[in-house]
Amino acid sequence: MSIRRTRPLIIEPTAVIEYTMPNFTKISIVTPSFNQSDYLEQTINSVLSQNYPNLEYIVIDGGSTDNSAEIIKKYEKDLKYWVSEKDDGHGHALNKGFTQSTGEIMAWLNSDDKYTAWSFQVVQEIFDKFPHVNWIVGYNGFWNNKGYMTGANRIPVNIYNYLLGSNFWIQQESTFWRRSLWEKAGGFISTDNEFMVDGELWSRFFLHDDLYTVDCILGGYRFHSKNRANLNIKACHNEMMKIVSKMKDNSSDEVIDCFNQYVMLSKIEKFPFGYRLLNSKLGKKHIFPDRFEKMAYKNIYYKDEEWVERRLPFNC
Repeated sequence: MSIRRTRPLIIEPTAVIEYTMPNFTKISIVTPSFNQSDYLEQTINSVLSQNYPNLEYIVIDGGSTDNSAEIIKKYEKDLKYWVSEKDDGHGHALNKGFTQSTGEIMAWLNSDDKYTAWSFQVVQEIFDKFPHVNWIVGYNGFWNNKGYMTGANRIPVNIYNYLLGSNFWIQQESTFWRRSLWEKAGGFISTDNEFMVDGELWSRFFLHDDLYTVDCILGGYRFHSKNRANLNIKACHNEMMKIVSKMKDNSSDEVIDCFNQYVMLSKIEKFPFGYRLLNSKLGKKHIFPDRFEKMAYKNIYYKDEEWVERRLPFNC
């Protein structure tokens, strides 16, 4: 084990992101690692090469049998903390890492995924400008096995998508949150699930605040032949069904009332008369005004050289 304080990373001038703000909120990133030496170095470089002035980077390796520990050791001077030892799985490794963290902004990046070069700059700007925003997710980005970005799109998700079972997938590689929200949600990663440790955390976040989608690519999920989620998709879904059931039991009356109304109206809309009524001028203006307004997504996008808030229509 080696413990070192973060120092500025010296990289080629062409790769340096220029930071213009005088104050830099501390960002804590945890990377859990286990036998991913083919991708681990790219992951580490995607964090350190951003040259963010107030970064706290922590790597928790689960006692890999490949050369992961040697790769991590190459970068130990730029890590706040690292360890390579047997652990009790993904959730346990993340808890070990976040226990070592002190940053106001938090996130984790798995050892086969990557951030984009501008991620921390954008995250800093968003949280600095919008103090009421407590967690964000960028566009869903996707890398191939060589580390090339092959696609990205906006996929907003909120608590109602979870409750309806229409979308459980919030891209963890592109999600950042404030420590205050982490603490409100209990300040831990649940070890009750083998795969959906992120989905379980998001379910607790949703009980306290709305997720903001940011129109920017902050990171991405790497597709390769050994992706745990892709190889265990049915188990992931089964875990999420249990997680959402528990979240529903703890949701506010307002959220449940809105959810029930949506379900009712969706059933009515399946009938020809109901569809015509709900979508008529009379229905929209007098009977069911703004019927899904409470379910709208919260979004931040870039316009006229600044980040701006808006709401986007709910989509089941």
